[in-house]
Amino acid sequence: MSDRLDALEAMLAEDPSDPFTRYAIAMELKGLERKADAQQAFRDLIDAAPDYVASYYQLGRLLVDAGEDDDARPVIERGLAVAERAGDAHAASELRDLLDELL
Repeated sequence: MSDRLDALEAMLAEDPSDPFTRYAIAMELKGLERKADAQQAFRDLIDAAPDYVASYYQLGRLLVDAGEDDDARPVIERGLAVAERAGDAHAASELRDLLDELL
């Protein structure tokens, strides 16, 4: 485990509802090549904070890269809907591009 991951997990223990800390943990796991753990962390983040738009792209990207297109599609589509509702055109564009990779 990394020192950074340890620090982030300590921060999460202090405030389990903080979506940014959850996102940072998931990204750290991704960076450590712990892809299954990262996927689960992004899923947990989506469950805890369904409006945290960036989590959908990151989970979708992990799933696409793993060849799990059937699992990626609903994540990306849900993220696209969340991004559009939030008026986040940049995230919506990235999610559309990711969805296009599946075609």
